[in-house]
Amino acid sequence: VQLQASGGGLVQAGGSLRLSCAASGSMFSINDMGWYRQAPGKQRELVAAITRGGRTNYADSVKGRFTISRDNAKNMLYLQMNSLKAEDTAVYYCKAVAILTFWGQGTLVTVSS
Repeated sequence: VQLQASGGGLVQAGGSLRLSCAASGSMFSINDMGWYRQAPGKQRELVAAITRGGRTNYADSVKGRFTISRDNAKNMLYLQMNSLKAEDTAVYYCKAVAILTFWGQGTLVTVSS
């Protein structure tokens, strides 16, 4: 499975961005997918996760602001980010879990205050 994340960029605080993650390869084996982020000097952390059936889980810091979704038919994973804050600045990675775990290359989100 190969994952390609896109959609990052520079946005002002309060703005919105939508991240996308295109998956290719043996998609039938993928169960959970998710978005993680890593800010400078910090560990990578879970932002949001979604099961194949659509059950979601969010970090407390993004609840009510971010929405994760997936389109299994199109092999796509999305993260809609609203009301962005400076502390959301990080490299965002998509992740897919099958028998193995796969990571995308990351996309940088910078929120200016």
